[in-house]
Amino acid sequence: MSPDLLAVSPAPCAPAPCAPPPPAPASCATLLRRFTRPARAGGKLRFEGAGARDVYNITAPFACGGARVIVARVEAREVEHADAMFFQEHPDGIWRPHPGAVVLHGLQDPCVARIAGEWVVGGVRFPARLADGGTAWRMEFYRGRALASLRHFLDGPDRMKDIRLVELPGGRVGVLTRPQGAKGGRGKIGFYIADSLAALNAPDIAAAPLLEDQCIDTEWVGANEAHLLPGGLLGVLGHIACFDAREHRHYYPMTFHLDPATRRTTPVRIIACRDDFPAGDSKRPDLADVVFSGGLLRRADGTARLYSGLSDMEAGWLDLPDPFECKMKMENEKCPDRPAPFAGGRPARG
Repeated sequence: MSPDLLAVSPAPCAPAPCAPPPPAPASCATLLRRFTRPARAGGKLRFEGAGARDVYNITAPFACGGARVIVARVEAREVEHADAMFFQEHPDGIWRPHPGAVVLHGLQDPCVARIAGEWVVGGVRFPARLADGGTAWRMEFYRGRALASLRHFLDGPDRMKDIRLVELPGGRVGVLTRPQGAKGGRGKIGFYIADSLAALNAPDIAAAPLLEDQCIDTEWVGANEAHLLPGGLLGVLGHIACFDAREHRHYYPMTFHLDPATRRTTPVRIIACRDDFPAGDSKRPDLADVVFSGGLLRRADGTARLYSGLSDMEAGWLDLPDPFECKMKMENEKCPDRPAPFAGGRPARG
């Protein structure tokens, strides 16, 4: 078994109260000033079988049928019309199309979860036809016990990206949302719990209460993956982003902890930047400083490997301390792998 795929069961930590949270959400600039870089290694993934198209915005690898598999966005450089494709790692380290998986045509920025013994794969349909005749984007979700037999079962709300699902105890499903506009501004994360996959629906997703104080109103956040931690908390991998004065985008991988019972959270924390990864080209100049979090593989030794899309053109990995491991002493929090530390956390709206 690859060391990336070792099951992680960290020893329980002694409960310790959180320090008081910041009085207001921190900006990207403030979070970057707090960001420290321990020694780390990174690289790029190599792909074949996609023709001249770029492969980026990947998930973390997962084990399926004895193979290591990822899902990735595959797209020509000059357009914004993608497919979500499954790739399998070969002994030479190159990722090639999975011979037994479907291709989800027209989907961007895929995500994957394992829920109730099924694979659940989502992606952003763009362009999506709206009821009023216009076009925008909409997430679609597929489920199945095999990658060759995924079937569509859910459409998210119109104009909502970054919906992520995670299996909770008792067969329930945690749902991270990302409304924009009147409810979410440029983009804020919401959360609610559904009774099952069958109970998921667009109105409930749209109505999910927002988590509080995660970004300032001129910036935006989104969830990319959630991990159920010992003790019942969720470790959320996401991104926080902003525009600069030239309207160039800046995306940073971030993490936080979420108590699904109360929707209390710990402060957002940046865990990587574009220059932590090897240099490379970008799809457009305004996307050069984009790291789009894909997934995190946690290891038993207290480290993790972050998988991300780079500059809307490539895919990379970065080894770093596990941001969800209780040995990590994060700013404004201690030992976040148990519910007790959230006694001083922030309540969510709604």
